[in-house]
Amino acid sequence: MTTEPQRLQYLEAMGLTAWVARYQLPRARPSEACEWELPERPAVKPPAERLHALLDEAEAASPRPVQTPPPVEPERTAVPKRARQLLGIAPVDEAEDAGHDATTKEARPAQEPLRFTLQVACLAGRWMVVVPQEGALDASQGQLLANLLQAVAIDIGQLPVFETFRWPPMENLPVEAPLEEAREGLQAFIEGTQRRGWALERILVFGRDETLDRLLGSQQGAFELLDLPGWQGPSLAELTQSATAKRELWPVLQEWRRAWSQSGNGTDD
Repeated sequence: MTTEPQRLQYLEAMGLTAWVARYQLPRARPSEACEWELPERPAVKPPAERLHALLDEAEAASPRPVQTPPPVEPERTAVPKRARQLLGIAPVDEAEDAGHDATTKEARPAQEPLRFTLQVACLAGRWMVVVPQEGALDASQGQLLANLLQAVAIDIGQLPVFETFRWPPMENLPVEAPLEEAREGLQAFIEGTQRRGWALERILVFGRDETLDRLLGSQQGAFELLDLPGWQGPSLAELTQSATAKRELWPVLQEWRRAWSQSGNGTDD
């Protein structure tokens, strides 16, 4: 079940602002309240009487052979057994088993959320560029990315501004399924960018992060999470320092050139 803080967290990931009224403006008229006529509720029997009735019906419906009765299946006794425990008439050993099961469920330890930070931008609303690092891109990284795109005739004008996506956006929230919640948060962020005109065709990831790799599900040149083709390779920081890494990237750049031109002409890549 999604709690109110988690709902606000997903809305924030999608770029939606939730406004909650906390103060009454001076001289503001009070909100008109509607009066609803509630139908009269029929008289309800006490819980104990209802449970006793269920027990009687269950016993009446069960077969009663004259001779040796057949063994009772566990599924048939599950509901009456639970009902007897609620009524306080269960045997001692059954009540102890139920209490042990409840204690075991309550003793489950709380889980820590997955943590990661991404720098994200979009090329002409078509290709998403992801750089898994804590801080913003420095001048050398931004210039290198611009040079790579220019070298393969990917003309986007000015390089877009990167924005930071951090998970979790709020601390001290209960976490039940860290991987699933982080995946849903990243999906909510990507879906929220569509309202800003992003129509994603491909993803480029500069650098590797263990948590991000688990979320995206990179397999054979595609990202399972978003069902999009993509590429993942050395970080921009590594490329700025390594001439070998730049040379090894050249065949990949040629593929980017073909994919960009083909997709821009309305053909599949």
